[in-house]
Amino acid sequence: MAAAPLVSIDLGSPTPAYRQIASDLRRHLVEERLKPGDLLPPIRQLALDLGVHFNTVAIAYRMLADEGWLELKRRRGAVVIARDAPRAMDRNRVDQLLQQLSHTAAELRSAGMSARQISAALQRIAQGAKP
Repeated sequence: MAAAPLVSIDLGSPTPAYRQIASDLRRHLVEERLKPGDLLPPIRQLALDLGVHFNTVAIAYRMLADEGWLELKRRRGAVVIARDAPRAMDRNRVDQLLQQLSHTAAELRSAGMSARQISAALQRIAQGAKP
């Protein structure tokens, strides 16, 4: 069993807690900090650690299971599974994410970042580095 990855949420964020949890775990999965066979913390334990209702964590785990990252088993918990091949691109989901990215880029510009700085930060993020 791997050490539980650091999952953090901002309860004051407009982003729902379940999305923050899924996003944080997805980042660990994509960056291969979590590998096939690793167990995630039990739903109730992670919920207690984060100060959220257990259903919030359950929704995040189900999202990741639907994406092909996790296998959910009763009494066994959430286990990271191998993804055979990248899933076919969901054009609607990609469009939604690009729209969100557009809004985020506008916020970054209004916070003082130049287009070049935003581009460089996105390149680092896409390559798995910290922003």
